[in-house]
Amino acid sequence: MTKTETHRADERRFLDERGSAGPLAPNGLNPATIMEKAVRERIVDSYFYKEQCFAVNEADIVDRVVEHVDFIGGVYGVVQKPTPFLCLAFKLLQLAPSDAILEEYLKFGGEKFKYLRALAVFYIRLTRPDKEVYTRLEPLLEDGRKLRRKGRNGTSLTYVDVFIDDLLTKDRVCATSLWKMRKRDILEDLELLEPRVSPLGNIEDLLEEEDERIKEEENRDRYADDSGSVRSMTPIKADSSDNMDVDDLEDRQDRSP
Repeated sequence: MTKTETHRADERRFLDERGSAGPLAPNGLNPATIMEKAVRERIVDSYFYKEQCFAVNEADIVDRVVEHVDFIGGVYGVVQKPTPFLCLAFKLLQLAPSDAILEEYLKFGGEKFKYLRALAVFYIRLTRPDKEVYTRLEPLLEDGRKLRRKGRNGTSLTYVDVFIDDLLTKDRVCATSLWKMRKRDILEDLELLEPRVSPLGNIEDLLEEEDERIKEEENRDRYADDSGSVRSMTPIKADSSDNMDVDDLEDRQDRSP
């Protein structure tokens, strides 16, 4: 059997399991059907997937990202060609890396390779329960590095934190429909998550401090205006008073015998 035939048999076996024999993802979904059928077929038939994703393991994924991934996205171009980013995400669905390996992806990607981190957070969003998605992804919202995004409308600029926010808030990212998570406030009400504290601080405290600062500035400006008007009037009163005293003195001298 040739390499191509082996590749096709391996991928078809994964796609044909339909969750009946293969293990489910931690969020209970069948990894073989997380991506839409049309997208899966394009991935399996793509040259990049056949050439670079056959017989790779979790460590090889890092090499593939470093060598071949320089933008994120789902499909692009007139023929809707799958991106290397999406092909590697599909391969991760087959490999089902452990939490320890994902942590290494996130850490290594944070230090050097931003597209490895982007791939890891995308895979976490596809396969992990909602509580774990929030706890793993929210701390990474401080990552402001630039990313290139390629889609049907061409290439655009985005950022790691924007991409993560899309994963947390949107229904479809990188040509993939995201499973519907519970809202964060619902998980907080169920005491599954602690209220999120922004790195900038508590929003209510920040608003109160801003209101106090504005009031202080307004009071300072009002005091300055009042003080200026008093000072401008004072010399006029003083001169008028002095002139009246001189005139009275001269009148008294003229009237004296």
